[in-house]
Amino acid sequence: MLKLQLAGNAGASALWKKRNCLVRSSGRNLAMAEQSVVPRLKLGTQGLEVSKLGYGCMGLSGVYNNPVPEEEGIAVIKEAFNKGITFFDTSDVYGANNANEYLVGKALKQLPREKIQLSTKFGVVGYDTFKIVVKGSPEYVRSCCEASLKRLDVDYIDLYYIHRIDTTIPIEYTMGELGRLVQEGKIKHIGLSEANPDTIRRAHAVHPIAALETEYSLWTRDIEDEIIPLCRELGIGIVPYGPLGRGFLAGKAVVESVDPNSSLKNHPRLKGENFDKNKVIYFRLEALAKKHGCTPAQLALAWVLHQGDDVVPIPGTTKIKNLNDNIGALKVKLTKDDLKEISNAVPINEIAGSKSSSEVVHQVSWEFAKTPLPK
Repeated sequence: MLKLQLAGNAGASALWKKRNCLVRSSGRNLAMAEQSVVPRLKLGTQGLEVSKLGYGCMGLSGVYNNPVPEEEGIAVIKEAFNKGITFFDTSDVYGANNANEYLVGKALKQLPREKIQLSTKFGVVGYDTFKIVVKGSPEYVRSCCEASLKRLDVDYIDLYYIHRIDTTIPIEYTMGELGRLVQEGKIKHIGLSEANPDTIRRAHAVHPIAALETEYSLWTRDIEDEIIPLCRELGIGIVPYGPLGRGFLAGKAVVESVDPNSSLKNHPRLKGENFDKNKVIYFRLEALAKKHGCTPAQLALAWVLHQGDDVVPIPGTTKIKNLNDNIGALKVKLTKDDLKEISNAVPINEIAGSKSSSEVVHQVSWEFAKTPLPK
């Protein structure tokens, strides 16, 4: 009888262990399901697969506001990953003394590297009162890549962008060195940022371009006529930065005050008469958002997300609440008529003020990014 009881207890114990294993397994599966709320797609035609929504890490290192504490920045990046975002964007020029790359590198140490698509950039040497200094020489390309690999503490970079175009040398020279870095396995894909059509076509002829990062939002749509069609012709993915109009389309400066230390307070579209005119446009967007049962930020981001399966915006935020709101934009479904109505509510000819924060910044935007032909 005792043997039977022990056997029964052993059997019950085995069943209990099996049940616990199933419960733990279900928990892991549930966690994986939670991690998959952001769909995935191929960015361009070079085989780079990313989450449909990316995360721009720049703001964590104080470009617009004061830098957040390191542990808070890492927490935001980890939360983004846990929600299904795997495409993270940084640059060697973000933050004081390359702070953003160091921060992202530390966050990556707490995440599975093989599941992350990491993009960084080079090319902006520095700033002075009168211009942004840009460099794209082969020697500079290589030295920047090696330095970024060390700061990020990774063996390779998934997507390496030319941050701004050096108009003093042929783009072919810059691209040639980037191609060699691909061959060496130090970078997997090449991207351009703020490049004009001629530069895009010539660069792509040297080595396939995976993605173009450029400003694109409801209130900045100057790439629609020529650049987007060209990217689609060549199979280049489109990565919009500033998809929320520097936060204005989310209510920044309208329903939420701008930090007095923020550089945004001097943005041409956010001050004086320009701001008064642009507020009218925000309130139109707010009314449409109510109709769609979402926030203005979600509607503005959903509009960008609906521009095509080759479009992957990279909004940034320092707050987990805003991060979750941005992810919520993926649930906003818009028809062609909805998209047209939203576009009409934000007519480009009524936007007051330059898209660039200053003339110095404007001078390195895509309109001026033409390089000489090789000799």
